[in-house]
Amino acid sequence: MLDSQLLRDVIHPSRDLWTPRELRDLTSFVASELTTGLLQILDYSPERRWWARLGLTEGVELWLLSWLPGQGTEPHDHGGSAGSFTVLTGRLREDYRYPAGPIRSAVRDTGDALGFGSGRAHQVLNPFEAPAATVHAYSPPLVPTREYASLHDIPDSIPPLPAQRLPLAELRRRADLEGP
Repeated sequence: MLDSQLLRDVIHPSRDLWTPRELRDLTSFVASELTTGLLQILDYSPERRWWARLGLTEGVELWLLSWLPGQGTEPHDHGGSAGSFTVLTGRLREDYRYPAGPIRSAVRDTGDALGFGSGRAHQVLNPFEAPAATVHAYSPPLVPTREYASLHDIPDSIPPLPAQRLPLAELRRRADLEGP
């Protein structure tokens, strides 16, 4: 775990919900200002993507993830949470789709940051030869995600899943078990 007063200050425990722009600014700031600390805790696992929770409040959760070549996610949405990620090292390919829209692809290079609203589904992959790492944020935290067989299966609208406002202790316990 990264213990940093700067990190504790920027996640604003009193803020309830974050916009996609605020989440993008958060992941970008953390990736650029806490690079050394993040690289010190970063790990890679050949069995599955590795992750570490960096921060959790009632309004936002923040994660560090690693991606070895060939690792990726299934197509998924974020169940009503807005999200963001910034590429800390390496590069990744993101395939994404808004409901009823075309599937688009983008290569996300080191330093690239994006924020997105709850109505977006995507799949993130590392098809490249070098490992990658990313900083992610979601608001509200720990809303379940929905996986899809393909981005072609995204419905015409992505309704939010019911968000449970759980005590922070329960949010932390679930995050430790399930990851991002």
